[in-house]
Amino acid sequence: MLSNHLNNGIETAKLVWARLPTSEETESEEVNSSKRSDGTSVESLDYEVIENYAYREEQAQRGKLYVGYYVGVKWFFALLIGIGTGLAAVFINIAVENFAGWKFAATFSIIQKSYLAGFIVYILINLALVFSSVFIVTQFAPAAAGSGIPEIKGYLNGVDTHGILLFRTLIGKIFGSIGSVGGGLALGKEGPLVHTGACIASLLGQVTCGCAAGVAAAFRAPVGGVLFALEEVTSWWRSQLMWRVFFTSAIVAVVVRTAMGWCKSGKCGHFGSGGFIIWDISGLEIELVKFVVGVLFAMYCIHSNFYLCCLSGQEDYSFEELFPMAIIGIIGGLLGALFNQLTRYITYWRRKYLHKRGNRVKIIEICLISVITSVISFGLPLLRKCSPCPEADANSDIGCPRPPGMYGNYVNFYCSKDGEYNDLATIFFNTQDDAIRNLFSAKTFHEYSAQSLLTFLVMFYTLAVVTFGTAVPAGQFVPGIMIGSTYGRLVGMFVVNFYKKLNIEEGTYALLGAASFLGGSMRMTVSLCVIMVEITNNLKLLPLIMLVLLISKAVGDAFNEGLYEEQAHLRGIPLLESRPKYHMRKMTAREACKRQKVVSFPRVVKVADLVSILRGNKHNGFPVVDHGRNGEALVIGLILRSHLLVLLQSKIDFQHSPSACDLGAGSVPIRHNFGEFVKPASSKGLSIDDIYLSRDDLDMYIDLAPFLNPSPYIVPEDMSLTKVYNLFRQLGLRHVFVVPRAPRVIGLITRKDLLLEENEDSATVELQSTSVRVHQSDRREAIRNPDVEQPLLNGLLVQD
Repeated sequence: MLSNHLNNGIETAKLVWARLPTSEETESEEVNSSKRSDGTSVESLDYEVIENYAYREEQAQRGKLYVGYYVGVKWFFALLIGIGTGLAAVFINIAVENFAGWKFAATFSIIQKSYLAGFIVYILINLALVFSSVFIVTQFAPAAAGSGIPEIKGYLNGVDTHGILLFRTLIGKIFGSIGSVGGGLALGKEGPLVHTGACIASLLGQVTCGCAAGVAAAFRAPVGGVLFALEEVTSWWRSQLMWRVFFTSAIVAVVVRTAMGWCKSGKCGHFGSGGFIIWDISGLEIELVKFVVGVLFAMYCIHSNFYLCCLSGQEDYSFEELFPMAIIGIIGGLLGALFNQLTRYITYWRRKYLHKRGNRVKIIEICLISVITSVISFGLPLLRKCSPCPEADANSDIGCPRPPGMYGNYVNFYCSKDGEYNDLATIFFNTQDDAIRNLFSAKTFHEYSAQSLLTFLVMFYTLAVVTFGTAVPAGQFVPGIMIGSTYGRLVGMFVVNFYKKLNIEEGTYALLGAASFLGGSMRMTVSLCVIMVEITNNLKLLPLIMLVLLISKAVGDAFNEGLYEEQAHLRGIPLLESRPKYHMRKMTAREACKRQKVVSFPRVVKVADLVSILRGNKHNGFPVVDHGRNGEALVIGLILRSHLLVLLQSKIDFQHSPSACDLGAGSVPIRHNFGEFVKPASSKGLSIDDIYLSRDDLDMYIDLAPFLNPSPYIVPEDMSLTKVYNLFRQLGLRHVFVVPRAPRVIGLITRKDLLLEENEDSATVELQSTSVRVHQSDRREAIRNPDVEQPLLNGLLVQD
């Protein structure tokens, strides 16, 4: 048995690697998706369990012990996903911190002797890192470009974009993120970490757990990761899934914390000086605090003392401060909506006119952006005059000045005097994590001038817009935080000068600004609010964060959709939103599918006819019809294209005669493991071109009855399209049969009929809650007589 599984795994691995999309294939898909936004370049996913004869026979042989084993395996996989994602995040951050540390150390050492030489070295190091990233993506893993969140969101919505969960994509995402982030581009690694977690989880069949693990690893916010998966990427949710997702996020937090403790001793090079991601400088012990808040935070608990940031937060706020905080929300909504619109226009132009020219143009483009970014980050601080260091506070550990690339504020960058610092270099000539720490820092009043903050805001906003959409792994969490914290600190400076209150801290307003921009761009509310609370450990800021998020989201929604939805539309990913369109209320199911030509199979089909139909169209589901006693064609089920390809490849179900087999009394032997019919998440699956059939094979027949789904979802032809939409999305369907209204009712199921105890004899239970009653024997008789029960097929509403 073990050898069979091993051989099957080797053959599957060979098939997966053989079906990996090359860079040329991905380029052609990008061109097609740029021309066609209707989603024809992608496929839907089969989330519905096909309860065919083989599945039912296999389930009947499994006892309660197998059910417990199956649940245990799921939890074990959740554990492995948490460990794998946590280790991947630690590796990425260690690499980025060390590359950045070496870069800044070398540059700072050289500029002491020659500014020009240091400038050239700085540009070349960044260019080398960025080139390594774009080379990996274009030549090895094309699907690793971008953040990957729109594609993962589409996957969990039921849309399969080829290549997004390949092992090759995982490798490209990890090493590509190191190069692009370490190279100083205006992008982040938090978005790619979500894609990384999903790729790791896809190897174990639990993509949702990987998405939450990625956020938990990026921000060290386990509860925020759970809510991000629930609010932003998933379309269907169950309580059992939530517990596994929560468990995975907790494992990620433990792995990251353990790695941080090991690296604090100096064993990880430059990593130990700056903490892990963004705000952590604390070495406090873990303490769990449960915090429950109403309907919005249902089943919500916070690891409140898990991670403290350098922003301790102001102790209290006054009523007068709510107005400028509301202004921050409005600014965040406007700038976020503008960011989405600009990136949409630029991405559309880039995909239509630039990227279709080949990989060479992609490489030249991002290398040019790298040089421009390096020139701006290195050159602009020289235009600002150095400022004298403030008087040292005996109770503060913040020294002034500090060399570039080292954790801390007040960076000394080419200043003539030792006691001076360059405020613009504190943000520009620094890693993004350290720059955010500096912008969020409390007790550093008047560290930045308004001119420097405005300069950084305009330049970094422009760079973030231009860089987004290039052929490198790119996230928008960190750029959004940097943009928002900049104008938030500007508003905080105004409030400090206007109200003349000592308890107002500019860093608090920077935090609110970061939340407002992310809310205005990505339109996240609950999950983002929890992430901010987890990383600040200040529950007093919760109402303020909620205020700016609600305002920024409302303002942004007035102009366009969220960033991920906009990018999904550009990539041709047909997302089914949470609510149907208004015009669907006036349409029926029959009207929706009237333009389709239904292609069906007879129950016993000739192999040659089967191959001809599969080659002649791209449908992924086919009705199977059989002739009743009066010769009328009746629908007996639905057969999937992927199942048909498995039958053609195995050939073990071929028969010489066109006679139908008897499914009663277990007369049909089970020749397949049900797992053979499952398409791997990391490949395109079988294709009709991959199957070789001889002349003798084409003359054979296949009885499709044991392999079809005998109970597909059916809707009457006059059902409103709105109701069909809700059914389709909430159940995660791919095909829905549209039939004439049923002529006869045999029963009515209510809640009472579904609350059967295990010790009840189901054979004697009647549908007592209905006026139309039927015994089990009558139901069996109805099944044996399909002329009465099975309606004619009027149409097929599909998502191919």
